[in-house]
This record gives sequence, C-alpha cells and structure tokens, in this order.
Amino acid sequence: MHSAANKRLMGRPFGGVRSFGETMSAQRIRKAVFPVAGLGTRFLPATKAVPKEMLTVVDRPVIQIVVDEAREAGIEHFIFVTGRNKAVIEDHFDRQYELEVTLTERRRFADLEHLERDLPVPGQTSFTRQQSPLGLGHAVWCARDIIGEEPFALLLPDVLVQAERGCLGQMMDAYREINEPANVIAVEEMAPERLHEYGVVGAGRTVGKAFEITSMVEKPARGKAPSSLIITGRYILQPEIFQFLETQSWGMGGEIQLTDAMIRLALSQPFYGVKFEGRAFDCGSKIGFLVANIAYALARPDIGPKLRKNLEEILRE
Repeated sequence: MHSAANKRLMGRPFGGVRSFGETMSAQRIRKAVFPVAGLGTRFLPATKAVPKEMLTVVDRPVIQIVVDEAREAGIEHFIFVTGRNKAVIEDHFDRQYELEVTLTERRRFADLEHLERDLPVPGQTSFTRQQSPLGLGHAVWCARDIIGEEPFALLLPDVLVQAERGCLGQMMDAYREINEPANVIAVEEMAPERLHEYGVVGAGRTVGKAFEITSMVEKPARGKAPSSLIITGRYILQPEIFQFLETQSWGMGGEIQLTDAMIRLALSQPFYGVKFEGRAFDCGSKIGFLVANIAYALARPDIGPKLRKNLEEILRE
C-alpha cells in the first residue's frame, strides 16, 4: 500500500479540489471490463478443465449473470481479460451452429429464443490476454487499448449481486446524478471481525445516491478500518487510472493492486461510493457459491417452491 498517499487523503475529500464555478459533465459509460484470467484453484478439481467463471448458478454460468447485469445497465461493449484455457468463455458468447440445428430439428424453439437473447451483437465483445497472473490491477491495465480514453465499468465475476435493479445500474444512476468525471465504487456493510479480509473505504458527505469517499485501505489491520463499508467488486473508473497502473509498484502479494492505483488517482479525481440495494454473494468461495445457488433458485417461480420444500426436509433430518 502507498501509506503516505493514504494519510494525505485522510481528513479531506478524495480527489483534487475543483475551482469555484468549474463544471464538467460526465461522459456516458459504454464499455465494461470483466477480468476472467484467474485459475480458480479454490474450486479444484471442478476448475481443472472448466473455467470458474463458467460454473453455473442454477442453470446460468456466473459470467453470464454478470454480463446480464452490465447489459441491463446500458453497457454496449463487453471486454474480457482472459488467460490460458479460457477459450470456452469466448465460445459461450458465440453461436453454436450444431446446437442450434439440433434444437430446431427437435422444435425446441423456446430454448433457441433463450440462446438468441443471451447472444451479444456482432462486434460487442472483445477478448484480450493477461499473460501472467500479476493481479487485478494488471488485468485492468491489459484492457487499456480497447478502452481508450473513455470512462468504463469494471465488474468482478467472483461477485454476484441479487437485486431488483442491478448493482451496476444503481451505480450508473448515481454517476449520472453526480454529473462530473468521477470514479464510483459499490460498497456494502461488513461485520467488524471480517473487515481485514477486504478493501475498506471511509465515508464523507452524501451526494444524491452516493457519498464522498475520504479514504481507502486494502485489507486493513484488525481494528484499523476507516468504516464498516467494503468494496464489493463493481467500479466505474475514469481512463486516467491506466496512467497509474502503468507505473504502479508491486503491492500486497507481489501483485499490481487496483486499490493502490485508485489511491493515487484520488489525489486528482473524486471518488464516490454507492451503498447498493440487494445482496452480494462471493462466488469465489465455496460457501458463497453454494448460497448463491440456493438464493437464485429460491427466487425462481419454476423451481423455488419445490426447492424450499426439499431444503426443509433436509434440515429436519
């Protein structure tokens, strides 16, 4: 961590001071980055041949659910930062002619419509490689040429958010309300005894649906967190972040940490937090993944009632 930079940010709003009367409108967010290069070692042996992002929550791959959230929020270009043995993700977002022919011959038109609905428009997807596992910050940096000079969304597929209005959609609402070139981070409350496991932000004054972020710490020492609000895995970032990722020194775990670069960017740009409505699931852990499956299944009218009955029977045994 850049502790000196973090100290300078404490006690004042994150971001540079703007002169009186200066206004700059926010540019529309069209592109989203999905880092999908991780090995998924916590799910071995299931992820030996199947990417962790393709594990299913009920009957939809995790990555599809996250892409659905981005599409609902108005994202038009989906950028996947992949690694070796991730080709199946690219295949998932492409046509499968043999399957379509088979479904047509069997008159399974509802399934065909479902596949068509999930298929991106030609030219809407881009795939780039993170050739070495150097951390989240490095994965984001790998998308720099595809993003260009636009603000963009970043969605971590390890995190699913079950909500009436998608988490990124809620962030977009807040971003438009702020109406300036700003960075926005989704946050949620976490129990004090677990704050040392996450990135934590400090909260300042409220601005519409958001609040000013006054500090940011990656995995703070026990009892040293600036608040109980943790970073949830959804971001809206300005393109200047790439300048800091380019020169970012190695951080925790010998990786390029996104949080370190955000702390440096915050010296010149404002950061806001959005406490979203909904429930987040950490699908990077086995318990989180299992709970997500149960929660998403219970919410479905076609299988929810039967599953609830079966769960009650299991719990009575």
